[in-house]
Parts: sequence; C-alpha cells; structure tokens
Amino acid sequence: MANIKSAKKRAKQNKIRNTLKSSQRSKARTAIKAVESAIEEGNKSTASEAYKLAEKTLDTMANKKVLHKNKASRTKSRLNKRIKAL
Repeated sequence: MANIKSAKKRAKQNKIRNTLKSSQRSKARTAIKAVESAIEEGNKSTASEAYKLAEKTLDTMANKKVLHKNKASRTKSRLNKRIKAL
C-alpha cells in the first residue's frame, strides 16, 4: 500500500474509476451481443434496431475514453458489414 498521501488518493481514484469503467465496458459488450444474436437469427430489422443502440453506446464509451475510438469504430464497421450481408 502507498505511504504518500497523493499516492493513497490516486489509488482510491483508480479503484472508483475501475468499477465505473467496468460497468460501462459491460454495457457496451451487452449491446454488441444483442446485435450479434439478432444477426445469428437472421432478423435484419431487429439487428438494425439493436445496431443503432450499440452504435450510440460505443460512441459514448469512446468519448468517455472507456474504449479506444479506433476499436469502437472498427466494431461498428464490422457489425454494420454483417448486417448488410443479411
């Protein structure tokens, strides 16, 4: 454990940020899984609706620095490509 006051504060902040970002990452993964499950079913309209929600979620997480912006963009692109192939 840290001895210096600023290091203790930083450890506390990191712990709080980690729990917040973990829940946000989980939310993004859930949105992606919803799109993928709709694609597996072959339901284009449901997949498109789920994609809109996932796109918004991924953009939000990229802006909050939870995900890297290129990863969010790559994920959206791959999902959209699979939807168009239906």
